[in-house]
Amino acid sequence: MRELNQKVFGLFEFANPLHPETFPFVRKMEAEVVRMALNLFNGDKNACGFVTTGGTESILMAMKAYRDWGREKWGIERPEIVVASSAHAAFVKASQLMGMHTVIVPVNPKTFRADVNAMKRAINRNTVVIVGSAVQYSQGVFDDIESLGRIAQKRGIGMHVDSCLGSFIVPFLEKIGHKPPFLADFRVPGVTSISCDTHKYGYSPKGTSVIMFREENLRRYAYFVITGWSGGLYASCGLPGSRAGALIACAWATMVSLGYEGYEQAARQIMAASKAIEAGIRRMDGVEMMGAAESSVVAFRSSDEAKLPSLVIHDAMAARGWNLSKLQLPFGLHLACTRLTRNMADEFLNDLRDSIAECRREPNKYEGGSLAIYGAAASAPDAVVDQVARVYLDVSLQTERRKFQPRTGIEYS
Repeated sequence: MRELNQKVFGLFEFANPLHPETFPFVRKMEAEVVRMALNLFNGDKNACGFVTTGGTESILMAMKAYRDWGREKWGIERPEIVVASSAHAAFVKASQLMGMHTVIVPVNPKTFRADVNAMKRAINRNTVVIVGSAVQYSQGVFDDIESLGRIAQKRGIGMHVDSCLGSFIVPFLEKIGHKPPFLADFRVPGVTSISCDTHKYGYSPKGTSVIMFREENLRRYAYFVITGWSGGLYASCGLPGSRAGALIACAWATMVSLGYEGYEQAARQIMAASKAIEAGIRRMDGVEMMGAAESSVVAFRSSDEAKLPSLVIHDAMAARGWNLSKLQLPFGLHLACTRLTRNMADEFLNDLRDSIAECRREPNKYEGGSLAIYGAAASAPDAVVDQVARVYLDVSLQTERRKFQPRTGIEYS
């Protein structure tokens, strides 16, 4: 796939979908990427969408559509989004950027699914959309999309399904023998939009996702149009104006190359790995599952945080080469199985077992690592943690002062 994408990128590196009349092939590729994604999520002939730069933008554009729809139809000045605490942070980002308000409700502490009754109670006259995940990032479980869809349909509001992580795994689960707990596509009445990343389990290069809508009328609210600009009529379907046509072309080439059978095979291999790791963790002393491995994500935590903190296990696993995601509220860890880890379930479990033994044998070995950082964050005011995070981003973007030399490139001063 790498060689294919390198060739395709080279062919379309200067293509810009903002000008479809100049780059008609990219326009056609984008339409076909969207249609292939819609087919996976059971969209009918009226379903539609467009390609974005990633899951965050897909979510942003969906929320913009609901904001503008709510303002036009109901005159809502500050539309509200109802989400579970497990929903992606991009929904909070969307509310800040779009002048909306996010109402966050708790999840079930055992299953980690959105509390359907709490979400129902959170709906008010300003609510324009409720959100369910399939699957959510932290524990990788499905929210009850079917119940949420019924609520949205009854209340006459939007229902967005975030499947950016589930993406090209979720549509194949039932066929490969892992029936999901809930339907999570356009077969569910009440579901009005779905976000799905092509650059995760779609295996295209980073920088593409698809936002899908049940009907064109809703998609139109996601557009940006200005008719009185001196530069002419201007219309775009995403946050950027110019977009990287090469990335859309690579997504198209990847999807056509792998095909339905290729994605099905990859999903089968990944689910075999995630289920094997889940089974091993359930038998292992010292750790316990957080929810269930319903897709590619396996989330777990220490069975005794006081004696064996999850974040200490994280650092021990990091020393063995495993890059696990750290979770908080509550603490835990997660592994997203991929094609790279499909044959490494036994190795992962052996390393996890050894890590637990090491942490018990040498409890202070990793005391200055993740536990110290998150422990300090937990005890500090939110405003302080916020500023520390901003300083971290500042430092990440720093470099030595440089000067640009024509012909020779950039040199240090």
